[in-house]
Amino acid sequence: MFYLGAGSGGRLSVLDALELPTTYGIQKGIVNVILAGGIPRLAEAPEEKEDEVETGWLELLQNKINENDIVIGISASGTTPFVVGALTQCREHGITTACIVSNPDSPIAVLADFPVEVITGPEFITGSTRMKCGTAQKMLFDMISTTTMIQLGRVKDNKMVNVVLINDKITDRAVKMLMEMTGMDDYDMAKELLLKKGSVQAAIDSLDLNGNSLPTNTVL
Repeated sequence: MFYLGAGSGGRLSVLDALELPTTYGIQKGIVNVILAGGIPRLAEAPEEKEDEVETGWLELLQNKINENDIVIGISASGTTPFVVGALTQCREHGITTACIVSNPDSPIAVLADFPVEVITGPEFITGSTRMKCGTAQKMLFDMISTTTMIQLGRVKDNKMVNVVLINDKITDRAVKMLMEMTGMDDYDMAKELLLKKGSVQAAIDSLDLNGNSLPTNTVL
């Protein structure tokens, strides 16, 4: 999946994509961002790059875009040339497209197989789409990525069982998750198993494969 955008919406999509590998234990490259001006220049906010019609598609080609991928164009106005140009090429090459836009009947909605139009209305400060529009976009990114991770099996029940054990806080949370889901009552033993297997999901799978019974109320 590729988020493709410019301005505030594009930068917010970077925030969403950055957190997914750690939260859900997915490989980098499953959810990507094509940002006008490039992610390395994120803090500089090179807004002039959104007027480049061909650049978005060229960057998708560099990332080996193909018919198995989906490209989600992000544009508050729905007219951003960087996004319109890329979605046009995607349609011509049989690549599934979607969009997030805040104006009705926009060019990118016409180009999207799955248009999402969230009409937030005029901003308190005219034209500052980082406000109401940006807030709505961030919520949509959360919905899309969370639903995707659930569909990919990276979540069990409502628990992030594939979270990467990057620090003590996350590890402690994962140990308690493992204890709750398996009925284990020895914290140290659960932690040892967790660290050996690398994730809550892998630890649960190892118990099941070894023929150890799980509580009947455990939801996997």
